[in-house]
Amino acid sequence: RNYYGGNWASFSFSGLLSWIKENQQKTDINDECEDWRKLILGNEEVISLSKKDKTIQHVEDFCFGDQDSAEDVEEAGALPKLPVFGASGAQGVAQESGKECPPVESALPEVESAEPEKATGTEPASAMEGNDTEITSENESSHSAALGESTLESGKTEAAPSEISAQEPKKITYSQIVREGRRFNIDLVSKLLYSRGLLIDLLIKSNVSRYAEFKNATRILAFREGKVEQVPCSRADVFNSRQLTMVEKRMLMKFLTFCLDYEQHPDEYQDYENSTFAQFLRTRKLTPSLQHFILHSIAMVSETDCSTLEGLQATKKFLQCLGRYGNTPFLFPLYGQGEIPQCFCRMCAVFGGIYCLRHSVQCLVVDKESGRCKAIVDHFGQRISANYFIVEDSYLSESVCTNVCYRQISRAVLITDQSVLNTDSEQQVSILTVPPVDLGKPAVCVIELCSSTMTCMKDTYLVHLTCPSTKTAREDLEPVVQKLFNLNTEKETDNEELEKPRVLWAVYFNMRDSSGVDKNSYDGLPSNVYVCSGPDSALGNDCAVKQAETIFQEMFPTEEFCPPPPNPEDIIYDEDEIVPEESGFSNSAETKPESSTEEGSSGDSTAVKKEENE
Repeated sequence: RNYYGGNWASFSFSGLLSWIKENQQKTDINDECEDWRKLILGNEEVISLSKKDKTIQHVEDFCFGDQDSAEDVEEAGALPKLPVFGASGAQGVAQESGKECPPVESALPEVESAEPEKATGTEPASAMEGNDTEITSENESSHSAALGESTLESGKTEAAPSEISAQEPKKITYSQIVREGRRFNIDLVSKLLYSRGLLIDLLIKSNVSRYAEFKNATRILAFREGKVEQVPCSRADVFNSRQLTMVEKRMLMKFLTFCLDYEQHPDEYQDYENSTFAQFLRTRKLTPSLQHFILHSIAMVSETDCSTLEGLQATKKFLQCLGRYGNTPFLFPLYGQGEIPQCFCRMCAVFGGIYCLRHSVQCLVVDKESGRCKAIVDHFGQRISANYFIVEDSYLSESVCTNVCYRQISRAVLITDQSVLNTDSEQQVSILTVPPVDLGKPAVCVIELCSSTMTCMKDTYLVHLTCPSTKTAREDLEPVVQKLFNLNTEKETDNEELEKPRVLWAVYFNMRDSSGVDKNSYDGLPSNVYVCSGPDSALGNDCAVKQAETIFQEMFPTEEFCPPPPNPEDIIYDEDEIVPEESGFSNSAETKPESSTEEGSSGDSTAVKKEENE
C-alpha cells in the first residue's frame, strides 16, 4: 500500500475515491517475474502471500449533491503525485491522496505534510468551537474540584460558529467537495476511544499521546419513535433534561447508581443471570423511554443477545468513563482514527523503526527441518531475515485460510449538509445507536463528526454507519440512512424529508472482521509467524490493544509492552556510537542490542545507550 494503517487508515476525499476505484477493480495482480525463487535454498520452502487485498467487498458510491462539472476540479493545495492508482471515483476525479509518501522511509510521518493548519498548530475559524483535548497521565495533571481528577487540557477558541440558519443550510456542490478534498480525513473504520479504555491508558503510558490531539464526543443521541433525541448521561444532564419527568429522573439516577456497584448487590440481579438485559430492565420499574435510553444509548448492547451481566458491565464501563475528559465517555482523535497508527509509527521511528510504503512481499521462507520462518523475500528479490514475523490477516493466501470462517462489517460513510439533531452549536460530535427494525438484526452505530474534528470541510458533516453484516453493506445500512437523511435529489419533496439533513455523497462497503480467528485455524503457519487481525465491529479499541499485547508477550515474555520512553536527561550521548543514517534495509538479521537510533526532524541520528540488563 502507499498509505499507513491498512484498514485503519484515513483518506482525503480524492484519496478515498482512489481507494474506491482500486477496490472496485476485480483483477488479480499477476507475478510477472519469479526470479526471486532462485533465492530459495534446497532445505527451504515458501509460503506465498496474497497479491491483492480481498478484505473489502461490495463497494458502491453515490453522489446526491449538485453534480456540476467536477472533471477539471483539483484539490486546493494539491501537490504533484506519483501515478499510483490512476484516475479515481465514479465522477472521474483523477486525484491522489494528500498523504502519499516516498517508497521507503522511516516510520515517522511528517506532521506538516497533512495540512497547513495542522503544521502551525492553529485551526481554521470554523473548526474552533468546542475544546480539543490532550490526554496526559493522571499524576501530571491538576486535580479538578468537581471530579476529583482532571486530565483535560483545552485548546484555545478563536472564533464563533457559523451563523447559518439550521433551516437553510448552505448549498454545497460536488465540485466544492472535490476542491476542499484535503479538508476531509475519512476513516475506513469508525471508532471512538473510551476515556478509561485500554487504548487511552496505553497512549498515556507509552507517551504516544503527545503526537495526537483529541476532541470530546459532545452528546449521546437516541432514535425513538422516528425522532432523534439527546440522552442525558451525567448527573447534571439528567436533572437539566426537559425530556424526563421528575419521577423518571429519580428512577434513572437510582438505576445508574446501582449499576456503578452492582457487584455489591448480587441479590438484585442473580435471579436474572440467565435472562437478557432487556428483560432485566423491565423488572426494574423503568419507563419504556428509560429502558430504551439505557439499552441502546448507555449500555449500547443487543436487545436479544446480551445477558444481564453483560449489560450491567457495559453500563458500568460507560458510567466509569464519564467525567474524565468531558460530559461523555468518548474521545475522538483530530484528523481521524487513522492518526492513531501513525502516532505509534512516529514513536517507533524515534527508536530506529522503519516503515516501508509501496514495498510488497512475495513470500515467507520456511526452514524445512525446524519448521520456523527464516526470512521474507520482497518484490526487489531481496531476502530480509528476522527471528519473528507479524502478518496482517489480509496478506495470507486462500491456501492458508481454507479453515478460517470470517465475519463481515457493514460500513457506510456519508457527507451531509446538516446535523441529525440541530442545536445552537454546529460543532457537535455525536454518537447515535439506531435499534434494529426486526428482532435478530444488529443495531446500527452512527457517529457524526463536525468540521472542528478536522475530518470534513466547513458547513458539512461526516457521518459513519457501522454494524455487523447480514447482507451487503448497502442492504444493511440504507434503510437506516433513509430514516435519518434525505436522499431525494429532486426539488419536489415533502416537508418531512426537507427537515432531514441532505446526503451529498455516500459510499457503502463490507469489510472483513478477522478479530475472532484463532491462530490455529490457519494452515501450516510456522510458530514464529504471528497473525494480527484487521478492525473489529466494536465501538472501542480494546480488541486491538489486547491482541497487540498478546503477540508481543509471546515473542518477548520478559519485556514490558510499550514501556514509557526514556526521559531526555537519562539518555547518554556517546560520539563514538553515533550511527549514520542509512536508507533502505539491512540484510543482516542481527541488530546491536545495546543501542538504537533516534531520528530527528533534521535527519540526524544519535545513539541511545540502553541499560546493561537490556
